[in-house]
Amino acid sequence: MDIIQSPRITLLARPQFLEPEHLPVQWKGDSSDGEKLAEFAGRICYMSQHNPAGRTTADYLENILRQGHGSVFEHAVYVLLIEGISRSCSHELVRHRAGFGYSQLSQRYVDESHAAFVMPPAIIGDAMLEREWTGQVQAAQQAYVQAVDHLMEKYSWVEDKVHRRKMSREAARSVLPNATEVKIVVSANIRAWRTMLELRLGEGAELEIRRMAIGCLRALKAEAPSFFADFEIYKAGDGTEAGRVGYHKV
Repeated sequence: MDIIQSPRITLLARPQFLEPEHLPVQWKGDSSDGEKLAEFAGRICYMSQHNPAGRTTADYLENILRQGHGSVFEHAVYVLLIEGISRSCSHELVRHRAGFGYSQLSQRYVDESHAAFVMPPAIIGDAMLEREWTGQVQAAQQAYVQAVDHLMEKYSWVEDKVHRRKMSREAARSVLPNATEVKIVVSANIRAWRTMLELRLGEGAELEIRRMAIGCLRALKAEAPSFFADFEIYKAGDGTEAGRVGYHKV
């Protein structure tokens, strides 16, 4: 049994910008395809491809953030693989609907007899709590394995082995705790990512989803920094990381 204490965030997909030959932009500075796509979309509104102000893409997007014209950010979609979060954390994450798409590990089909469990941040570092919590999730996993075995016997009359396993696992999963690890593919446009991050990075957010949001921000900011230039990560009073944003709900 694996115990996980931090999430793993992997970038899976980014926008590819194909500049039309008949509407070239006078680009300034370096930028990613996603950032160029947002700038192009903004400039098409005013047919300002000639870039009269001589702004870099970073300058242009900072001005968009300041003015709150975030609709041009909806064109740039980024896809992340998020691992090492609990099922309770994923339940909070998928409440963000507009602009998001999700594909999550299914406990009906996946054998959880070797599942990993995500230790809540509040428990990490306290030896007694860690020991008690570990014992509790071990007992839950053992109960799951036992339930699957008994259900497979109960459904022995089902000829299709795949269907028999699914029937057994979908019932046995009821004993697994919310701490069971989830793997989930998340796609969202930049406007949606910014909204989720603003809500989940603050000190009032639940600790695990805040930890996940910090990881998402770092991954996205490394890929397209101009979209997230106004986000700041800092140490909260309790020693954990938190974040804040300069331009709200663009």
